[in-house]
Amino acid sequence: MKALFLYLFCFTFTFCFSQQREEFRQVKNYYNQHRNMLNTEFKKKFDAEPDSFKKANIKLDFMLFMRKMDSIENVAMIGTLLKVRNLEDLQFLKKNENKTNNIISKTSDIEKSAEYPGGFNILRQEVADLFYTGGVYTETKTVKTNVTFIVERDGSISNVHAQGDNFTFNRQAEIALYSVSEKFSPAIVKGDPVRYHLRLPLTLTIED
Repeated sequence: MKALFLYLFCFTFTFCFSQQREEFRQVKNYYNQHRNMLNTEFKKKFDAEPDSFKKANIKLDFMLFMRKMDSIENVAMIGTLLKVRNLEDLQFLKKNENKTNNIISKTSDIEKSAEYPGGFNILRQEVADLFYTGGVYTETKTVKTNVTFIVERDGSISNVHAQGDNFTFNRQAEIALYSVSEKFSPAIVKGDPVRYHLRLPLTLTIED
């Protein structure tokens, strides 16, 4: 069993671009629709089968199909992550070409830090729920990473980057952060919303 433990720390910073979270949501919705269809078909087959032994086999087949669906969805999510990363890089180059100035805020200027609806404990739980541990390959029992991201002025997130020794763990952490369902309330400086930098340390423990 794999258990995910999350710790959250906040730091001010300003920078970056609009979040591409909608693309991750579209992938999730697409595969959830297929899961629902599979669930319906397997349930019909399960309910129509009078033999208990065959019922057990149908249930095992269903679980196998769902695991395969998770793996296929993860491949799609990795592709979406690469696409989003490329779009953000292009936006960065475009902003530099236009010589757009970024507003840098001092910690002392922050009147209100960026907050996730319901608080950071809700964010931690959502990231844990979204995290696909099946996509993490490690020979050690514990892997760690630090995920940094930007909360934009409109509350969306961007520029998600995980830095840790395990590449597959980093990748899954980035996908989970991009996939959160809600926007943040932005940080406020002098009455105006500003870009805000957050860091989310993650630890994955493999339990025997």
